Amino acid sequence: MRMAAWAAIAAVCLFVAAAAHAATDQVARGRYLVEFGGCNDCHTPGHFTGKHDPRTLGGSDVGFGIPGVGVFVAPNLTPDELTGLGAWTDQQIANAITRGMRPDGRRLSPIMPWKGFAHLVPSDVMAIVAYLRTLKPVVHQVPGPFGPGQTPTVPVMAIVPPSLYATFKPPPR
Repeated sequence: MRMAAWAAIAAVCLFVAAAAHAATDQVARGRYLVEFGGCNDCHTPGHFTGKHDPRTLGGSDVGFGIPGVGVFVAPNLTPDELTGLGAWTDQQIANAITRGMRPDGRRLSPIMPWKGFAHLVPSDVMAIVAYLRTLKPVVHQVPGPFGPGQTPTVPVMAIVPPSLYATFKPPPR
């Protein structure tokens, strides 16, 4: 009887250790995918201006403009309840990544490469979600989106027609 009890305790310990290891592996996989996928590029403040900002994935400070469509600022992906993904369910985050859909039904901006991410296997999507859940919450509400004709409150990178780009002259230094 005593041997059976020790065996049961050992089995529970092994199961708990294996589950903890699997969770750690899942988060590590998610971090790898986020870094490889370039999520930091658009979603971390300072990236587009060459300034280091410790608010990793805390939302951009530069918008991306598409003529006739608007200007979009990459949102805060940290688990902050008010300005990030903290109030979103895991499935809502997965839907944003793979279907380009926010919980409120609004489509994500055309610059978000969700159509490519739609090909991720479900375990990779959930690994990304698990990693995002481990980030330090950052309070940073990004502005926008800004519709056509609205004036954005952040610097903007824009898609412009070749003829307009050819005539662009940078401001004097």
